[in-house]
Amino acid sequence: MTQLAGKVALVTGGSRGIGAAIARHLAAQGADVALTYRSGAQEAKSVVAEIESLGRRALAIQADSADAAQVRAAVDRSAAEFGRLDVLVNNAGIFPAKPFEEFTVEEIDNALHIHARAAFVAAQAAVAHMSEGGRIISIGSNLSERAIFDGLALYNLSKSALNGFTKALARELGPRGITVNLVQPGPTDTEMNPAGGGHASVQLGFNALGRFGSAEDIATAVTYLAGPGGRSISGATLTVDGGTNA
Repeated sequence: MTQLAGKVALVTGGSRGIGAAIARHLAAQGADVALTYRSGAQEAKSVVAEIESLGRRALAIQADSADAAQVRAAVDRSAAEFGRLDVLVNNAGIFPAKPFEEFTVEEIDNALHIHARAAFVAAQAAVAHMSEGGRIISIGSNLSERAIFDGLALYNLSKSALNGFTKALARELGPRGITVNLVQPGPTDTEMNPAGGGHASVQLGFNALGRFGSAEDIATAVTYLAGPGGRSISGATLTVDGGTNA
């Protein structure tokens, strides 16, 4: 019997990269999985097909994480379609990187909305459907604790908010039996940050293992926290970065 049998999960930004890997891993452990996407309809359809091939139910919902109303609606629809909600993974993200003087107020707001406000709003909506044993897991970044190259001011500002949010929400939801944790990927080979990309050599220069991780590495960590093994872990930050921040 798989460890998440009978559970329902929602993964935001689940059509590609780390989000898609998380959705697949949760399904492989028995969960029915809803995922959101902003524009990658075909990619989302492919992930849904993969999940269904495992014998699980799947649902793709178009929702822009910069829009609070769409975030709430996606959570509520997931719970309504599947009859419950046990796991929320706040994964949707962007990577704004340039000199901090060049960012517009609109770009600042967009990053904060996608990384911080969306996680807050999604959690608000999710707890209305969660019972004891619920899990809220956000995907942050190891860079929020160590800026290893220039241009990260906005990205780090918006991702760092998840650290404080995770601890405060874990304290508040603990009495309800709901855990709240943060997973911080480091150099991970994805479309957003390819192992052969322009910043790869800088990242590898700090990496103790000397290699990029995979999206599956992050998904494995999330799946552990979502399962029985994570029942006593809350308010924690799990950094999966090959020792980059060591």
